[in-house]
Amino acid sequence: MGKTILITGGAGFIGSHVVREFVYNYPSYKIINLDALTYAGNLENLTDIQNADNYEFVKADITDQNKINRIFEQYKPDGVIHLAAESHVDRSITDPTAFVMTNVIGTVNLLNAAKELWKDNFEGKLFHHVSTDEVYGTLGDNGLFTEETAYDPHSPYSASKASSDHFVRAYHDTYGLPIVLTNCSNNYGPNHFPEKLIPLCIHNILNNKPLPIYGDGKFTRDWLFVKDHARAIDLVFHKGQIGASYNVGGFNEWQNIDLVKELCKQMDQKLNRTPGTSAQLITFVKDRPGHDLRYAIDATKINKELGYQPSVTFEEGLSITIDWFLSNKEWLEHVTSGDYQKYYDKQYNKSN
Repeated sequence: MGKTILITGGAGFIGSHVVREFVYNYPSYKIINLDALTYAGNLENLTDIQNADNYEFVKADITDQNKINRIFEQYKPDGVIHLAAESHVDRSITDPTAFVMTNVIGTVNLLNAAKELWKDNFEGKLFHHVSTDEVYGTLGDNGLFTEETAYDPHSPYSASKASSDHFVRAYHDTYGLPIVLTNCSNNYGPNHFPEKLIPLCIHNILNNKPLPIYGDGKFTRDWLFVKDHARAIDLVFHKGQIGASYNVGGFNEWQNIDLVKELCKQMDQKLNRTPGTSAQLITFVKDRPGHDLRYAIDATKINKELGYQPSVTFEEGLSITIDWFLSNKEWLEHVTSGDYQKYYDKQYNKSN
């Protein structure tokens, strides 16, 4: 085996695609997938690689410093790709403390473990912290987030991620820990947990339920196909400049209402429904507190330095995503019913 890479949150939506990217592309690496298997962690996302020779799953919570230390001592990772996080804004409004514990304390626990393990020699080591464009706050009608944009978080979620970003940079500046950061825009694609807009709407259209749209629906996001994000993480991990940050975007700005209308149009086509059928399910609901108007990423740096660019347009990526959900209705049923959480017991013959 070559390097050992620890990927946190690898059973989650983005994390599972990153794990798959590394398991398939780097057979000489040992990939350790560390996940607490909370509500959003689903090992059914990884059935295709669960028996790969270079893959191992470890169940652990990053808020447990002693457990994390033991895992670092046992596997001695050369690199960490840190994706484990509470990520749903609505949940952060309801329970901000959970976001502080996982996103801030959990990140510091990992930084401490990496610093201790690598203290005698940082050469060939890397801590890659995966963050969000939400740390930058909100934009008006014009402008883009760059790597130099000042942080201005507005929700408990984005505040917790901003704090974790600052700690990662502080460990680089204070201790010399080799780090890179990536801040991404909104991800979408296969295996997306159906609390987020796109999979929620797909699920609701299939079940003829209302499609809830906050406020007037004009909130704008840049949408990034999750497989493109995994490729970008691969590029930055292997070729990024130590201590640098890279914004990862999809160059796909959409207002929520226009996105949902495009989704409805494609769903009607794929389900052989009369055009306009799904759009009748659109329902405007009360806006959430602190809702940022617009996010948009300037991904020029990663494009020029590392050659990254999205592989699909939003319409193409959305079509691929819908097709995946329509072909994996059993996965969707398991997720929405909670049955997916039984998979760990079945696969590993252990109790949660």
